[in-house]
Amino acid sequence: MSSIFDGVAHTLNALFGDRVRYTAAGRPARLVQSMFREAPVDAVDDDGREVIIFAPTWQLRGGLVPELARGDRIEPGNGRVYAVTNIRPSASPDVEAFVICELERIFP
Repeated sequence: MSSIFDGVAHTLNALFGDRVRYTAAGRPARLVQSMFREAPVDAVDDDGREVIIFAPTWQLRGGLVPELARGDRIEPGNGRVYAVTNIRPSASPDVEAFVICELERIFP
């Protein structure tokens, strides 16, 4: 069933996102239109409770990076490199809803 919110992640990503360099294990780096944040963000945990994530986060449209896994790296353009430590799918039923990745800074 279609919802009025279908496609919202795509629109927000296009308006507020930027190109982030993404590297999956064993694959070449590529640029992904997405949103990197160092400020706390609201999310939903596995039990459906609202939580606040204080770690840096990377938000991207669902399905944009199907190979996304823990340990993958991003470079958001601030001179730092981050590793994905946790992946939180959105509670939204939209197939393109945001995925929120918790990150930690690494020193390659």
